[in-house]
Amino acid sequence: MKGNKNLDINIRTKNSGGNASKTDTAKTDFSIVGIGASAGGLEALSAFLRNVPEDSGLAFVIVQHMEKNSKHILVELLQKDTSMKVVQAYENISVEPGCVYVIPPNKNMSIKHNIIHLFDFIAPHALRMPIDFFFCSLAKDKQERSIGVILSGMGSDGTAGLREIKEKGGGVFIQEPSSSKYEDMPISAIEAGLADVISTVETMPSKIISYLEHKPHMVMTDKEHPDKLMNYFDNIIVLLRKHTGHDFSSYKKNTIQRRIERCMGIHKIDDIATYASFLKGNPQELNLLFKEFLIGVTSFFREPMEWKLLRDKVIPSLLDLRSTTDTVRVWISACSTGEEAYSLAIVFKDVMDQLKPSKDFSIQIFATDLDNEAIDKAREGIFSVNIAKDMSAERLNKYFVKVDRGYQVVKDIRDMVIFAQQNMIKDPPFTKIDIMVCRNLLIYLTPEIQKKLIPLFHYSLNSDGFLFLGSAESVGNFTDLFKPLNLKSRIYQRLRPLIQKEPIEFPNSFAPYQPEVNQPSDDVQNMQSLADKLILQYYSPATVLVNGKGDIIYITGRTGKYLEPAAGKVNWNIFAMAREGLNYKLNDTFYKAVRQKEVVTSKDAIVLNEGGSLMVNISVNPLKEPEALREMVMIIFTDVITPKVSKTINITGQIPASNKREEELERELLQTRQMWQVAGAEMQISQEEFKSSNEELQSCNEELQSTNEELTTTKEEVQSSNEELKTINFELQVKLDDLSLVTSDMKNLMDSTKIATLFLDNTLLVKRFTNQMTVISRLISSDVGRPITDIASDLIYPELTEDIRDVQRTLITVEKQVMSRNGSWFNARILPYHTLEDKIDGVVITFIDITKSKELEAEINKSELDLKQRIVDKDKELLLVNKRLLDEVEQGHREVAASLDQE
Repeated sequence: MKGNKNLDINIRTKNSGGNASKTDTAKTDFSIVGIGASAGGLEALSAFLRNVPEDSGLAFVIVQHMEKNSKHILVELLQKDTSMKVVQAYENISVEPGCVYVIPPNKNMSIKHNIIHLFDFIAPHALRMPIDFFFCSLAKDKQERSIGVILSGMGSDGTAGLREIKEKGGGVFIQEPSSSKYEDMPISAIEAGLADVISTVETMPSKIISYLEHKPHMVMTDKEHPDKLMNYFDNIIVLLRKHTGHDFSSYKKNTIQRRIERCMGIHKIDDIATYASFLKGNPQELNLLFKEFLIGVTSFFREPMEWKLLRDKVIPSLLDLRSTTDTVRVWISACSTGEEAYSLAIVFKDVMDQLKPSKDFSIQIFATDLDNEAIDKAREGIFSVNIAKDMSAERLNKYFVKVDRGYQVVKDIRDMVIFAQQNMIKDPPFTKIDIMVCRNLLIYLTPEIQKKLIPLFHYSLNSDGFLFLGSAESVGNFTDLFKPLNLKSRIYQRLRPLIQKEPIEFPNSFAPYQPEVNQPSDDVQNMQSLADKLILQYYSPATVLVNGKGDIIYITGRTGKYLEPAAGKVNWNIFAMAREGLNYKLNDTFYKAVRQKEVVTSKDAIVLNEGGSLMVNISVNPLKEPEALREMVMIIFTDVITPKVSKTINITGQIPASNKREEELERELLQTRQMWQVAGAEMQISQEEFKSSNEELQSCNEELQSTNEELTTTKEEVQSSNEELKTINFELQVKLDDLSLVTSDMKNLMDSTKIATLFLDNTLLVKRFTNQMTVISRLISSDVGRPITDIASDLIYPELTEDIRDVQRTLITVEKQVMSRNGSWFNARILPYHTLEDKIDGVVITFIDITKSKELEAEINKSELDLKQRIVDKDKELLLVNKRLLDEVEQGHREVAASLDQE
């Protein structure tokens, strides 16, 4: 039956072949689960597949580290654990739901349009990273339908690939480290902050299926209530800003929505309102969402041709314009974990090595990012072993040193870079910069922010400075500010514009408009109903609702007697719309009420309109409740019924013109006196306030002077501490040099003895070994930390483990002569490992090649046997001679006797 399954897949593959891109969407629109595993992965894979339901609708691709000569045994073993088809992948095989595909030995594998492609692994200096290789192609091919799974294994393979999957909107599932046989790979992915779900392998399939089932139902475009939907997104951005202090409202909406959708899928939430409520009650989830927004893909020397252009043209041309006393200043924004910053430092160092000894420049690289954790990792300067694939062996050996966790940047390169946390949209920019690097940040920002950042980059750069952008970014319409070095390059040179079009906006003005405290907040859902309810409850006259600046928000009742639109440009400010005679009273009453924060009423104000003069009372009420209308101001106009006054009437029944004019003048005079009195009072109040402010400023000045003195003292203390640190650093450097010398001496000593030496800890895990051990056992550098029982050996020494245990128990050295399968002989000596404190911390095993001694011993034994045989043969000959002589003597005796008898 297995053969039929494989045949069926082969037939389908040949029929579809390279036409996979023409397949119906329904047949290709499924999720693919990429599973990466290494040491201890077989048990985890078996447990995982046993828990995958038969109708999952998913395809599984397994990338397991395997030896070059491994056979199809992994396929056969996994087939026993699942009813799905398990096959070994081959070139152009089509990936289908309900099947499991296993990578062949010693191959790299990628996927495109659901078709698998295989590549021979050729890397002279880099470690093989097949999981990263496949995960990166899976993320590019399946986007949000890619699922990355990391199971038991050693090293860090898979971490870089998971970052790509998460960047494309896919899901990341990690085996619980405590449940894995080897926890290095799971811990590497978790420490990188990439895990969406951490679980045991038994529960992981159900979590993956649940995640995918919830994700398609999250429809983020509500056609009936689009404004309501956007309000929820805005509320989430506000929550995130309050919790973290960072504003993501300038990021593209679709980017933010996609990241929110991912988090909703992880928590099985398919309603945005429910997720918003979930965030309010779970501050920790806000931290996770913040990390989700900050995910970025970076690597050393990404897009090598751009870095080559930087090395061959940009930096040399820049240095030609500088004197050796000048410091080259570089700003790298959104530096993430520091790969690009160190890449630039390495390129600069390469250029300087070419110029020596003619010139010697210094460089100062400012690398900034929003993510404080990424900055901390960048400062550490330690990267996983998979960076070997991003650079030549020469650069790797020259600028990095091998450490336990991978590779660390050498001190000369590390000292060139200063890392700091910075928000480009909010914080001030660096200035007098020679090279500005901002790669793959603009693509996440709105076009409005991009248009503000490009002039800011121009402002930050020195004359003839350079701007380095990502492959999908450009300077847009700002061709008068920058010119590309060539048509394909994303490196631009600064120009001097002939005319400054607009003043440069700085980051404090980038953020979208935020409502002031005296304006209505975004939470006001139905201002009209709230205002109507309040007016009906307390007031019945004509009423106007305004903000703290007098801008009209809402009007109720007939206000035409008091207000009219001002001529010219439309202006809905109540002071501009107030009719003649009303403006002064309204202005005075309004600001008194706002200043005193209580109701103020001005009586008997006279307003002139088309119907003549009208007396009105103005009541101004700064609102404190309801919450939605807090800081609003309610203005109420109430007509005053004036008593009829008999006036002097002429014979024709009309008021004399002179009396009418006198009344107008008296009214204006009275109003002027009132204005003068109020203005005088306000001026006096202002003078008092100015005096008070002046005193406060003087006090602040004294405090600042005191603070300055404290800072000066602190600076001196810091300088003193710095000197002490320099002294300590010098002493540490001397000790490090001594330690390095001792280490070198020990290494040369061990190499010169040509004795294979193996150090084990108390649990029989490999601690270190000499190069000669490779003759006896198949040890490689990555075997450090593995049990000695798991490592193949050519020695015929089955009782090795028992002898080691005996030495640990009795502390008595064991010495034996053992033979290898190729006929060589070794003298094996096992003795306890004593620390400087005379504690036992494992064992030391030495293997001395005694093959020549054995050969000499065999030759001696053979010679001895030959000599003995020759002695025996000589003895036999002597016996024969003696016998013959005796016979001759006896014969002579007989002849003598016979002659005597005759005589």
